[in-house]
Amino acid sequence: MSSPRTLPASALLAAGIDAALVLVFAAIGRASHGEDLLGVLTTWWPFLGGLTIGWLIMRAWHAPQRIVYTGLGVWLWTVAGGLLLRVVSGQGVQPSFIVVTAIVLGLFLVGWRGIAVLVRRIQARRRASTQVQ
Repeated sequence: MSSPRTLPASALLAAGIDAALVLVFAAIGRASHGEDLLGVLTTWWPFLGGLTIGWLIMRAWHAPQRIVYTGLGVWLWTVAGGLLLRVVSGQGVQPSFIVVTAIVLGLFLVGWRGIAVLVRRIQARRRASTQVQ
């Protein structure tokens, strides 16, 4: 019998960052309408579902910080899945909401990965320069 597989810490951290940023998206949107916590959770759950779908389809745990494959794929599935779940659950999906959702979640879900890549490159250069000296 094989042992159960566990996700690497980097994948758990990336999934947590993604989920937190989707929550921030919902909180910012609901705050602009003066809504309470229930409103935030009502907005959050469809996009959390879309995020989960994206992580599963893209197998994001294999390269959670990759921008092009993982970041873009997770972002697109989060937006599409979240909007679809909103429609199915009877929540509104206005054209302006679709545009704002795509832009903000794109900045959040792809953006943090871009920042992570830059930080790793800077750290690698610093390590390389200290080894040369």
